[in-house]
Amino acid sequence: MVRGMDQQFWDDLYTTKDRLWSGAPNGVLVTEAADLPPGQALDLGCGEGGDALWLAGRGWLVTAVDISRVALERAAAVAGDAKVNWIHADLTEFTPPARAFDLVSCMYGAYLHTAERAVLAMLAAVAPGGTLLIGGHDINDMHGHGHDGEHDGEHDNGPTFDPHDFYQPTEIAELLDDSWTVSVNETRPRVSPAPEGTPHVNDVVLKAQKKT
Repeated sequence: MVRGMDQQFWDDLYTTKDRLWSGAPNGVLVTEAADLPPGQALDLGCGEGGDALWLAGRGWLVTAVDISRVALERAAAVAGDAKVNWIHADLTEFTPPARAFDLVSCMYGAYLHTAERAVLAMLAAVAPGGTLLIGGHDINDMHGHGHDGEHDGEHDNGPTFDPHDFYQPTEIAELLDDSWTVSVNETRPRVSPAPEGTPHVNDVVLKAQKKT
């Protein structure tokens, strides 16, 4: 069961370093979204803003959500005039507007199986003709190691949980009905190096388009 994956945990974690993540966009996002025409994007679990700012730099209007105020403050501090709306919220309690986004991206987000309502709200946020993009860790890489949660990383004294308690991209794919076209649903080697000290070798990627 999950212990400690709350705002306080993530705020405390972010304060341990001047910057927790690299600031670069996730490789899954770059690979799968580079050719998408810009529109309205929703970045769930945005952390310090690497993905959101990359999207904004490519002309997207971005809504970026994270549980950590510290992370959001850092993201906003480097955003300049980028068109990003930063929102502080727990992903499992956040309900985005329905059918509003041309891209809904969630990289390494943590949705417990008990948070099905939040997952369905994420799916409902994709506009007709829009794209759902979800990247996760391959839980087979974690066997024999500590586990990470909402973002890429493993941390001493962090939350204790079984990664099987969380939705994997392949499980979210099973929630998609015939109003979706799945273009990617696979496990593949990571494009970018794993964070130092972590066991992550492979990504699990789901990409699907909402039919018009």
